[in-house]
Amino acid sequence: MQITSILAIYILFWVISAFIMLPIGIKTHDEIGETKIKGQADSAPANFRPKIVIVRATILASLLFALFYANYTFGWITTETIAWEP
Repeated sequence: MQITSILAIYILFWVISAFIMLPIGIKTHDEIGETKIKGQADSAPANFRPKIVIVRATILASLLFALFYANYTFGWITTETIAWEP
């Protein structure tokens, strides 16, 4: 596998992981008990921390990519092992 393919696949895993990690640990102003600014959406996060999302997404993407690459290298699951017949 070429390095450009590895990088592209890792970036895809990272973006998916970031979207998975975004809502984890987020609380609204009502849940925390803070006052809202006039015109603020009820669902607006009060404690959004992008650095933590980035770290969590990087860890999850690294684990998922490691599993993907190990499967690519060792061939644990291939198209032959998946039953395509109904």
